Amino acid sequence: MSGWFNQVKTDLGNVIDAITHYESEFEKAKLEVGMKGNLERLSREIPGIVAYRFAQLQEIEAILEYLNIQYRIKMRYHYRKYLEHYNKALSSRDAEKFAENEDEVVAHEDLVNEFALVRNKWIGIIKALEAKQFQISNIVKLRTSGLEDINLT
Repeated sequence: MSGWFNQVKTDLGNVIDAITHYESEFEKAKLEVGMKGNLERLSREIPGIVAYRFAQLQEIEAILEYLNIQYRIKMRYHYRKYLEHYNKALSSRDAEKFAENEDEVVAHEDLVNEFALVRNKWIGIIKALEAKQFQISNIVKLRTSGLEDINLT
């Protein structure tokens, strides 16, 4: 692993690089969900692929949660600013609405949304790998039943 969580935690400016990295890895992962080639090789490789890609998803989830925490911190700061500045003349809902529209908060919310999209793509990869594993298992059962020379093309 490249340690993107620690890099993002150290400097939020690294989020864009992390997104670029995971988008590139996503393209590679899409190739791994295909079912082509020798059955023994596929069944031998699938556990390692699942473990590696799931670990990447977990790091993505950790980064996304960190971004959400930072978002809540920014919201709380601006919310308090509005409540204190207007000396309770604003309702808490009004202060929340004003805080949500601060440029810093909107920019961070966009960043969270973009990273959530990356996470959702990776969830799709994990689901596809689970389906591949299920299909390999079914093919192995068929082979055990007497279909000896199965090749996937």
